[in-house]
Amino acid sequence: MSPPLHGIRVLELARILAGPWCGQLLADLGADVVKVERAGAGDDTRQWGPPFVPAADGSDLGAAYFHSCNRGKRCVAADFEAEEGRALVRRLALHADVVVENFKVGGLERYGLDPASLRALNPRLVVCSISGFGQDGPYASRAGYDFLIQGMGGAMSVTGEADGPPTKSGMAVADLFTGLYAANAIQAALIRRAVTGEGATIDCALLDSQVAMLSSQGLNYLVSGREPRRLGNAHPSIVPYDVFPVADGHVVIATGNDGQFRRLCDVLGDPALAAHPDYTTNRGRVAQRAALTAALHALTSRRAAAELLARLDAAGVPAGPINTVGQVFADPQVAARGMALRLPNPAAEGGTTPGIRSPILIDGAPQASPRPAPGLDQHRDEILADPAWGGHA
Repeated sequence: MSPPLHGIRVLELARILAGPWCGQLLADLGADVVKVERAGAGDDTRQWGPPFVPAADGSDLGAAYFHSCNRGKRCVAADFEAEEGRALVRRLALHADVVVENFKVGGLERYGLDPASLRALNPRLVVCSISGFGQDGPYASRAGYDFLIQGMGGAMSVTGEADGPPTKSGMAVADLFTGLYAANAIQAALIRRAVTGEGATIDCALLDSQVAMLSSQGLNYLVSGREPRRLGNAHPSIVPYDVFPVADGHVVIATGNDGQFRRLCDVLGDPALAAHPDYTTNRGRVAQRAALTAALHALTSRRAAAELLARLDAAGVPAGPINTVGQVFADPQVAARGMALRLPNPAAEGGTTPGIRSPILIDGAPQASPRPAPGLDQHRDEILADPAWGGHA
């Protein structure tokens, strides 16, 4: 069976992470994604290393960062300052279903390649513009970077230890979520186009995405008027839901209801703790967070991680280890789900390059393109000859 976006042509005029992440997901779902990069330099992330993916000839194929978000695409380089480069983009846009771009707001207008111009050329085109702050508003002209957005969007104010500094996430969550929101919006616009015949102009901003991601923390503030505070690994609304010390390290215990809390106390050998009137409900446990957490720490710290986790699993209490990235890919569940990819690539050392698959399975089939990330301008001749993109084979 063909992948769900088979036949959809995507022109990606994007670099760094949010736009390429969107394009990679569309490629994983079966779209033909052509990435247009700056002639000579290419996407900045090609140089964001080490590590670099080793090539068969002893050189390298660019930074692992680039490969993390450009699987499944073909690549052509263009000089936007030259009419030849602009003409190439217009030709590809004429035959595309989707354009993903993350130029600075107004940046494409100087080339005549802005969303309005492209849609005038191809009224069925869905153009998705990704920016730091959106296409309007007082910050629209500013450059946006993930770290900056995590700070401005409130995420850092609720991340970190209570008595420590604000902390960013270990992943570029604002970029990644914006890419996911953009891919959702594009697919919704394509569904609408199938009914109306009209394309769409989509505006996706990193700051908007980060604010939307505040989710329950944001609603807690809007309902109560009280600023959420940093709680380290604890949950603002559920107790116990935290990292707990054990004799040989730390584990995560995430009890989501009263029954799980009672079973946790049974496993820890203190059923009376669950029966204490202050702790029988989650509301009470949240109110008495400090005292209860101290009592639980005293109990968990006596147990070894493996023994405690095995007993909690048998009792139906959600709990798990805190894995390193290496341990993640060695985990039997992750291995069974095939999350680590080896993509055939004759140019790479050993004939393959690594990848991490999309988490989506449809009808049991993993949605991950087998095509590795492209070399700069690797597919120029192929794309220019492709009839689907206006070429003549």
